[in-house]
Amino acid sequence: MTEASPQGFSEAERAAMRQRAEELRSSKGLKGAAKRAKEYEACIAAIEALEGVDLAVASRLHVIVGEEAPHLEPKTWYGFPSYARDGSVVVFYQPASKFGTRYGSVGFNEDARLDDGPMWATAFAVVDMTDEVETRLRDLVRRAAG
Repeated sequence: MTEASPQGFSEAERAAMRQRAEELRSSKGLKGAAKRAKEYEACIAAIEALEGVDLAVASRLHVIVGEEAPHLEPKTWYGFPSYARDGSVVVFYQPASKFGTRYGSVGFNEDARLDDGPMWATAFAVVDMTDEVETRLRDLVRRAAG
């Protein structure tokens, strides 16, 4: 894990914030199909830039979302491959390589429809893309996408 600066954010965190600002700038003025196409290309580029387990998980998650929730639109969010409904990110993959962590994680934002009583998980560590992991991710994505 990277060490925080005196300002409180690590260099990796600051880089992610700069990346998010660039994502917003790059789609400024674009609408409709042109914006979706640009965001799709950015998502694919983010996935293709990964290696190892990160690449395997992000690639498979991309297929899973396409099959289980085709109405979610691929994009990037802080440089993460992400999938949104009406512009709001529902599910994303945070690669281990992004912040030098032990594992990547599949995360769900508040627009995900995973509510389960008074408490539920919103992120899942993934250390290997197995058939069991794929089955679980398919169920989570299907439920999250509503």
